[in-house]
Amino acid sequence: MEYEYGQEPGAPIRSGIPEHGRIPKYYAAKVEIAALLKELGEGEPLPAERDLALRFEVSRETLRQALRELVLEGRLRRLGRGTVVAGPKMEQPLSLASYTEGVRRQGRTPGRHLIGLDRFACPAPLAADLGLQVGDAVWHMERVLLADDERVGLESTYVAVARVPDLDTDFTPDSSFYAYLHDRLGIGFGDADERLETVLATPREALLIGTPGALPMLLIHRLSRDTQGRPLERVRSLFRGDRFSFTAHLGTAHRGTSHPGTPG
Repeated sequence: MEYEYGQEPGAPIRSGIPEHGRIPKYYAAKVEIAALLKELGEGEPLPAERDLALRFEVSRETLRQALRELVLEGRLRRLGRGTVVAGPKMEQPLSLASYTEGVRRQGRTPGRHLIGLDRFACPAPLAADLGLQVGDAVWHMERVLLADDERVGLESTYVAVARVPDLDTDFTPDSSFYAYLHDRLGIGFGDADERLETVLATPREALLIGTPGALPMLLIHRLSRDTQGRPLERVRSLFRGDRFSFTAHLGTAHRGTSHPGTPG
């Protein structure tokens, strides 16, 4: 059996060709369109579906299946009634660095749009996470995440009112919450636990982020602690799967020594 690497870095071997060697028509069209995207360049409009179907000798429905996959992969994006070539995905580190820092590293302008800031009595599950008593006052801050004014995610932050009593009057909602904690309140981040999963956005979330409901999303749950090890915040961050990828640096405490939970 002959193997070949895909054209893109990290692409699977055999470029998605099944073992029986029969390539689905939509996939063949997808490969052709992907090559066309390289010629067009970022932001350029895609030719009309009718013209593409004639060019690649496939039905309109077969072509649409190829286009849907390219949109879901983040290589195309809808713009008004048309479709344009998408830019590279933004890389966000899985670290204690804030969203603001991660976006700025890639030469883009971060932003946030406040959806709501509410104060409520802490329920039992959240109280256990934040080290609070049931009924203690908690802030819930919900913001749409922006990159160059493009909506790319949705963030919900839960933090005890006792830790940030003036959040509703002293904090600028479109700025970095981490910078506010550090610079204004002298609160530093020590460590955090994160869990990442893929989900579909709810109808409300899709509306706020401006995406189709069928678009896969990357969901991160984070529980952060301060430098004294005390629970600080619970964050639920939803990112567009077609616009983001996540990176992490892995290592061991001692070279050459295996540890439980690490590759041996």
